[in-house]
Amino acid sequence: MKKEEKNIIIDDLAGMLGKYPTVYITDTSSLTVAKTSQLRRLCFKKGVKMVVAKNKLIRKAMERTNKEAYEPIFVSLKGTSAILFSEAGNTPAKLIKEFRKGGNTKPLLKGAFIDQSVFIGDNQLDTLAALKSRNELIGDIIGLLQSPARNVISALQSSGGKLAGIVKTLSERPE
Repeated sequence: MKKEEKNIIIDDLAGMLGKYPTVYITDTSSLTVAKTSQLRRLCFKKGVKMVVAKNKLIRKAMERTNKEAYEPIFVSLKGTSAILFSEAGNTPAKLIKEFRKGGNTKPLLKGAFIDQSVFIGDNQLDTLAALKSRNELIGDIIGLLQSPARNVISALQSSGGKLAGIVKTLSERPE
């Protein structure tokens, strides 16, 4: 591969690293072509972009974008590497777990970079899958904020009906 081709790949990777807040580095070695194609289709369906590149090119792209932030993840750049890019922090982890349910032992999680946080090792996969996305957290907060207001409105509506019934009963009562 010529230097110009390498620079194009590095520029493309650096652009994606700048665009996506979530980056997973996985080990896809020993996956057959059919399994790799199946993984790519699953990634496409879930909105995750999968790119296979050489570790040296990945490292150079990370150094171009934000060397200090990605530096802890450099230790995971060994062997065959595929990068998963996503908007949500937990989507690639759920995708990997779903793919493994089919009897696959790969891809293995080497490392993940999610909004300035670094996770190293396949043992972090359950933790990452349990993370809530930004939209899920916003939905939870809105639900928590709406809950007391709903309770008050509900109580006023039901109490209002009870109160009106009591007043009506009292007004119809002979003195």
